[in-house]
Amino acid sequence: MKWPTRADEKARVVAGLEQHSANVRHLPGIASAATLDTLAMQFVASLRREDYYAQVQKKQVSASRADPNHPSFDAERAVAYHMQNGQVEDAAWLVFLMTHLARPADTGWLRLKDIYGKLGEGTWTWQVVSSNPTAFSDWIYANAKSIQGKFGNHRKYESLEPGTKREFAKVLQTYLELVGPSQVEFFANAIHEAGNDPETIFDYLYKKMGAVLSFGRLAKFDYLALIGRYDIAPIHPGSAYLVGATGPATGARLLFLGSPNAAASPAQLQQWMDELDGSIDVGMAVMEDALCNWQKSPTAFVHFKG
Repeated sequence: MKWPTRADEKARVVAGLEQHSANVRHLPGIASAATLDTLAMQFVASLRREDYYAQVQKKQVSASRADPNHPSFDAERAVAYHMQNGQVEDAAWLVFLMTHLARPADTGWLRLKDIYGKLGEGTWTWQVVSSNPTAFSDWIYANAKSIQGKFGNHRKYESLEPGTKREFAKVLQTYLELVGPSQVEFFANAIHEAGNDPETIFDYLYKKMGAVLSFGRLAKFDYLALIGRYDIAPIHPGSAYLVGATGPATGARLLFLGSPNAAASPAQLQQWMDELDGSIDVGMAVMEDALCNWQKSPTAFVHFKG
């Protein structure tokens, strides 16, 4: 895959940040060369993540990439494969699994692969699961200790075990109650009810997703961002959804006020982020991701993958 060069992309972002700080709103968080360089690099990394999803969808994906029991299985390419072959329900189902299970840096998609691939004995497709969720849940219970991998860092309080507060079966039940037998119809209805603006539809769905157990602010944002990236629904975020946010809000306070603990409302921070996006033109998904990662290490670039 051909990525934008680091130098070109970084130079554009640096220029935008410097221009914004000088002419629009002072950015005390990047007063030093190290913090400016690190934030620019995080924006580059986030932009490249967006580019990755676009690149994945440009080439025809082979069926083996979508087969959880094949060595070349790749979750991101599996979604692209399903979309290329008109299997939108399975694409959306896989996005749900990717969001709920998430991907830890050490074990990757292993947990998703084991679950989605039925531990080598088939595939839990949307048609099978939506028509008989009890069978799927019973299988999870029976095989919980055999399923490898683990939940991603932001999903570490989830569980496969029965009787736990955030067990997978309960999360799935609330998801099915929300979307019904067809995720495609669920998104179509959202478009009909919310209108044709991608940001408005995203916001409408963001509020709807609150009905899914354990889907807090980050899971809702990540799930819908993926739905938009794969064009499962025509949506993209027009906000960073800072109410209830930790990392992105901390990064915004550090950038705009010079301290991660400074006082500022989510609405005020969002207004400043909107202004900044007018200068650097990256979009709210990238803005949210970059600020979240930057505040973890403001003076030295770290490539966060999990």
